[in-house]
Order: sequence, then C-alpha cells, then structure tokens
Amino acid sequence: MDGVKVFTGAGATVLLLALIVPKPASADTIEAALVRAYQSNPQLNAQRAQVRVTDENVPQALSGYRPKLSVSATAGTQYTDLLNTFGGTPQQILKTDVFGVNAPRSAGITLSQTLYNGNQTANRTRAAESQVSGSREALRVLDEAILLSAATIYMDYLRDAAIVEVQKSNVRVLEQTLKQTRDRFNVGEVTRTDVAQSEAQLAAGQTQLLAAEATLTTTKANFRRIIGNDPVNLAPGSPVDRFLPATLPGAVELSLIENPNVTAAMYGIDVQFLQVKVNEGALLPTVTAQVVVQQAYEQQMQVFRSFGASAIAQLNVPIYQGGAEYSLIRQSKESLAQQRLVLEQTRDQTRANTVTAWGQLVAGKAQVASAQSQVTASEIALNGVREEAKAGQRTTLDVLNAQQALVNARVALVTAQHDRVVASYAVLSAIGRLSPQVLGLNTTVYDASVHYHQVRDSWAGVRTPDGR
Repeated sequence: MDGVKVFTGAGATVLLLALIVPKPASADTIEAALVRAYQSNPQLNAQRAQVRVTDENVPQALSGYRPKLSVSATAGTQYTDLLNTFGGTPQQILKTDVFGVNAPRSAGITLSQTLYNGNQTANRTRAAESQVSGSREALRVLDEAILLSAATIYMDYLRDAAIVEVQKSNVRVLEQTLKQTRDRFNVGEVTRTDVAQSEAQLAAGQTQLLAAEATLTTTKANFRRIIGNDPVNLAPGSPVDRFLPATLPGAVELSLIENPNVTAAMYGIDVQFLQVKVNEGALLPTVTAQVVVQQAYEQQMQVFRSFGASAIAQLNVPIYQGGAEYSLIRQSKESLAQQRLVLEQTRDQTRANTVTAWGQLVAGKAQVASAQSQVTASEIALNGVREEAKAGQRTTLDVLNAQQALVNARVALVTAQHDRVVASYAVLSAIGRLSPQVLGLNTTVYDASVHYHQVRDSWAGVRTPDGR
C-alpha cells in the first residue's frame, strides 16, 4: 500500500503543476491562440466583408448629389413615299408624288442634375453613414464573441486534458489496488467481496477514462474549428482581472456605455429616424435641371442637318400619389418606436449578462480556493484510510470510496480553475472591452474605416480597393 500512496501523491503533484507552472518557451499560449482566431476565423472574416458591403451604401446615397450624364445615338435607313396635293377645286388640284430613301442618324448628350428633392439625398446619406457605424458595432460584437469562444475552447482543452490525466492516474491506482487486493485474498487477509469491489471500481474508472477521452476528442475538433489549428503543448491560461472594473456597479455602468450591442442599437435608432425623414421628403417638391444637346442628319428628306440644344428647369409638386407615401411615413415611425424598445431591451439584457458574469467570476474565485482545500483534505483522508485499512480498521470499500473522492476533488479543482479564467473573459466581454487593443495582443487590428474612406468619394470604377 505504501507504493500506492507515493504514486497517488505524485499524480496530484503533476496535475497541479500542469496548471500553475510557468509556461515553457516553446509552449502555445492563450494570447497566441486569440491572435490566430482574430486573424483567421472564417466567421469573423465574413463579418468584415459584410461591413465592406455596408460601406457601399454611402457612395450610393451620395450619388443623389451628383449629375447624371448620358449619350444617345441612332442610325438607320428610311424609305419615304409622300403624295402631296395642292389647290381647291378638283380642276385646280396639283398632285406631287415625292419618294426616296434617306439615312437618318443622330447623336445627343443629356445632362441632368437634381437641385432639390426634399432633403432626401442628405437624409439617405446620413442614414447610410449610421448603417456603417452600426455594422462596425456588429463587427465588434462578433469580435468579442470569437475571442470569448477562443479563450473558452482553449481553457476547455486544458480542463479536458487535465481530467483525462486525472482519470488515467486513477485507473493506474485502481489497477495497483486490485493487484494488492488479490494478493491479500490469496493469503486469506480479505474476502472475495473485497476483490469484486476492487474490480468494479476499476471498471468504473476505465469507463470514466473513456468518457473523458471522448470529450477531449470533441474539444480538440472545436479547438481547430475556432482557432484554426490542433492544440499542441498548451501553456496554462490566466485570468484577465487586471482589465476589469473594481466593482459590480462600475462594470454595469461601463457595459451600458461600451457594450457593442448597446451602441449598435443606438445607431439603429438613428437609421430609423432618418428613414422617417426620407419618407417625409417624398411629400416635398422636387426641382431638377436638364441640358440636352443633339445633332441630327437626314431626319427628313428635305432637311439634311439639324442641331438643337435646350436647358430646362423642372418643378414637380406632388399632390396625391395614391397614399403609399403616407403609409411609408407611418410605417417608418412605427419602426422607429420599435427600435427604441429594442434599445431598452438590449440594455436590460446587457445589464443582466454583466451581473451574471460577475457573479460567476466571484463564485469561481471561491470555488478554486474551496476545491484546492478539498483536494488537500481528500489526499490526507485517503492516506489515513489506507493506514487504517492496514490495521484492519477500514475495509477495501472504504479505501476505494476515498480514492474516488480524491478523483472527484481533482476534477472539481480543474473545472473550477477553468471556470475562473473563462468567467473573467466573460465579464470583459459583457462590459464591451474584450478586444485585441485591451488585451494587448500582438496582432494588427482590423481597421474598418480604411475601406470606407477608399470607396466613400468614389465617382466611378468597378474594381474593389483590393483589386478585384
């Protein structure tokens, strides 16, 4: 039994060192994993592309300020057979029959410019700019979600790998216990019942090991899906408490200001308000100017060439157009009211998420300390039960139960350490500060404004800024 005691203590030492020792120079770190997820996660890159799509709404809205220029040309062949009559009485009528073929052709340029349209263009532009701002906040939401998922799966793998090691250690101890129980049975110190109990506990330990290995396989697959590579030689993860507010009220206040879900909902209100103004602009007059220049040849057989130019200003005052414009105004006002309610709902949800995450963080800190005490006490208890079993004061079942209690305590410790780290990242996400800048990640931060300024004032061209 002494050999079993030494082996069990060594197993506990290895487990704890795997979680708290300084990381080797070649080990993968949680910061490096977050960088890879931030740079290469396909869901995040797809959202960045969506932001670039939304950027194009602004030049489309700005096109309402710009002139429209078109060139037209016609060419063809025309056959004419014309009978003209002149005079009054039948005796005086003179008939002239004219026929022939001519080739009419023309070319013209039309330039039109909207001078006033009820400020619809201005409001569409402001709405498009608010949509761009909202899409950037939506990107921040996904940034935080991906970084939180990456941190969580990193800690999941550490937890599940540690649990596998715990279960392997447990199986080795139970195998040694079974061997010793059989030896004692052969010399008559214990009964067949003790051997059966040891065999049953070993079988249960092997089942727990298989389940832990299956969970680890699933976690490994999700690690690759989120971070982009298989986990190899992971260093321990650490909490990010240093970036958190000191108190829960401070965290809640910050979340209502900086959480991207809240700011995105605010921009949504701006978009809906401006849409009301756009629809109201449809009731106002529209003033346009148009310049037309045209050169024509052989439009008629008697006229070889003609040239015309015109400059026209047009005023259009809508009186009644079926009532659709009034319905659109009412509809957009309801959408505005709905978006304001969405903002309140988002604030309530953000507050609840922050309080929940904060509570999990506080509980996680206490659970780590409690689990560490539980492991220490369980080790002492197991060693004591073994010594008492040697003296005949404890049964084999007592030893097996104490061994299982120690395994459960170690699993609880690993889980508590995992939850402690993940909860700190969850709080940072809830307050809206889970970002590469705050974490100080060694990566180039994606700047959505670069593409926006590249396309905002573009008057023509079909190539995207990256050359496509």
